[in-house]
Amino acid sequence: MKTLCYSVRLQGLTDISEKAYKAVGFDGSEAIIPKSQVFGEDFEVQKSQAFWISAWILEKKDLQYSSKKSAWFNESGEREPTYTVEHFTPKSVSAVESNEIEELRK
Repeated sequence: MKTLCYSVRLQGLTDISEKAYKAVGFDGSEAIIPKSQVFGEDFEVQKSQAFWISAWILEKKDLQYSSKKSAWFNESGEREPTYTVEHFTPKSVSAVESNEIEELRK
């Protein structure tokens, strides 16, 4: 089973018990997050600390997060490769009689 996670930038993630963390966002919001739903630190973020937290638990908590950066994690907690498939359909353009520009003509 794969779990969708979001990279959440936090002011602090404090260990409060054997089974939970206390997460504090930059806007002052706080939430208790189960340790089983934190998949590790996101080392790609340079400006602050960010952690991979499962999407379904973030929807239930009142914690500031963005869904821009997401990743899938497998059962063993390893990050799965992410692929994005985009289809491009060009718009139809009609042919012109002459492609000379009058302003540039001598």
